[in-house]
Amino acid sequence: MNTLFEVLKDQVGDQLVGQLSQQIGAEPEQTETAIQTAFGAIMSGLSRNIVSGQGAESFLGALQRDHDGSVLDNIGSYLGGNMQPANPSMLNGAGILNHILGGNQNSIIDAVAKMSGLDKSKTGKLLITLAPVIMGLLGKMKNTNNISNNSLLDLIFKSGQPQEEKPHGGLMGVFGGLLDRDGDGSYMDDILSMGAKSILGGLFK
Repeated sequence: MNTLFEVLKDQVGDQLVGQLSQQIGAEPEQTETAIQTAFGAIMSGLSRNIVSGQGAESFLGALQRDHDGSVLDNIGSYLGGNMQPANPSMLNGAGILNHILGGNQNSIIDAVAKMSGLDKSKTGKLLITLAPVIMGLLGKMKNTNNISNNSLLDLIFKSGQPQEEKPHGGLMGVFGGLLDRDGDGSYMDDILSMGAKSILGGLFK
């Protein structure tokens, strides 16, 4: 199966880069780099949240309730500010981002800005705009494509891990450090210690 980022690129990549670069006033190349790094940061945050307390159940419930994937089918309307969904939570980018990144939000914005060369204001706007698209992608995979909970969560965990062999993958270590709970340099170890093994072995049977 393709990575989640590859699925996103296949479905809305060109339009997302084109319209976002115009909106934030950046070059397409910079915007594409920022989208890729922001995607990884959001996946890292989701990975942490999913294994925290009732995080997995809360996340899956949010996908079922608020994110049916229609934002992907109406990406031009959404990016143009003309989409009016029945459920406003679907497009609440600031709220989604705050829930996923919490107190790490400003640090993540700084890191993505440094990686992409965008200023912080443009980077913050990009992250807020991207968050509903990512949740829409995950919701569509779960609710429309009938992907199992286990497979979806596995894809999210993998998308949140450093990918050293990719062009900007080595920089994912920055996000790992920002999200690392105990400062030992391995946030994926934290994820496992917080219950991922029991989740994958029980909740997603």
